[in-house]
Amino acid sequence: MKSTYAPIRIVLADDHEIFRDGFNGLLKKQDEIKLIGEASNGQELVNITGKLLPDVVLTDIRMPVMDGIEATKIITERHPQIFVIALSMFNDDNLVIDMMEAGAKGYLLKNAHKSEIIDAIKTVNRQEIYYCKQTSDKLIKMMANSRFNPYKDKLGQSFTDKEIEVIKLICQQYSNKEMSEHLHFSVRTIEGYRTRIQEKMQVKNSAGIVVYAIKNNIYQL
Repeated sequence: MKSTYAPIRIVLADDHEIFRDGFNGLLKKQDEIKLIGEASNGQELVNITGKLLPDVVLTDIRMPVMDGIEATKIITERHPQIFVIALSMFNDDNLVIDMMEAGAKGYLLKNAHKSEIIDAIKTVNRQEIYYCKQTSDKLIKMMANSRFNPYKDKLGQSFTDKEIEVIKLICQQYSNKEMSEHLHFSVRTIEGYRTRIQEKMQVKNSAGIVVYAIKNNIYQL
């Protein structure tokens, strides 16, 4: 496990300088994450990653010379201790799957809020999977049907009957309020169940719960 005291060192790859400048500006006013390098294409990313050995890489998927998918394959093969987050657009669902299969540990939409970007970096640095909060139903179904299974090493986790019931309702997109009415529990009790479920699964949001549940046959689409 990497140190929680030193800043998380990251490298960013995107072929648009304006995006890289904006991202750099997001991170300037906090001490937990440090941007140590930038790249404008996949080949540059592979080279700079090998030189600087960051903790986490954030990379666009569509880039010239070498795309983020090929760069991710090379980085994860050469440096398995470095974790990759894919940066995607709304219509990149197929490419997100390709990135995860290439070894990425998470993905974010490029317009994600600063707080989510920081949360994703911290999560992936702990060797956990991170899905963007805005993960679409279409992408979840594609993940369910793909070879990609980030939870194959987390089998055997046990859930109570009530937790399984809550998991299935989350997969059916019930809100906390709707679950409380359906199960005759308070919203606070439902929130407690959700927190325990996320801790057991080592996921951060509903998208993670759904993918975990599908991959572990707790819920079928």
